Amino acid sequence: MFTATVPITGTGLPDFSAPAGAGVAELLDTAPGAGLDLPCRANNPDLWFADAPAELERAKTLCATCPVKAECLSAALARREPWGVWGGEIFERGVVIPRKRPRGRPRKEDRVAETGVSTARNQEAAA
Repeated sequence: MFTATVPITGTGLPDFSAPAGAGVAELLDTAPGAGLDLPCRANNPDLWFADAPAELERAKTLCATCPVKAECLSAALARREPWGVWGGEIFERGVVIPRKRPRGRPRKEDRVAETGVSTARNQEAAA
C-alpha cells in the first residue's frame, strides 16, 4: 500500500524560535558589569541545571550577589524557562518553585510534615 505525503503549511503551531536579543548570552553581554566574572560564567554551568536539590541551592546562593540577577529573572519568567536556576530562583515547568524535592518517593515523615496530616499510628507513637 502506498501513501502520498503532502507538506503541511500553516499548521498553527506556535513559533518556538527565540526573538532577537532574547538569549542569555546577549543579556549578559549588554548588562552592567558584563566584563565581570558572573557566577554562571565563572562556575560549572551544570550547577544551574543539577538534579540534586543541594546543588541548586548552591547555585541560588551564587546568584545572590550577581549584578544581573533581576534582569536574568525577568527574562526567564518572560521565556517561561522549563527548568534550572535563573535569577536566583529555581524554575520547574516554567514557574518558580521554592525548593526542589529530591528524587524518589518522599519519606513518610516528610509527607506528614508537608501536609500537616498525622495518622493515628503517628499520634500513638508520639504519646
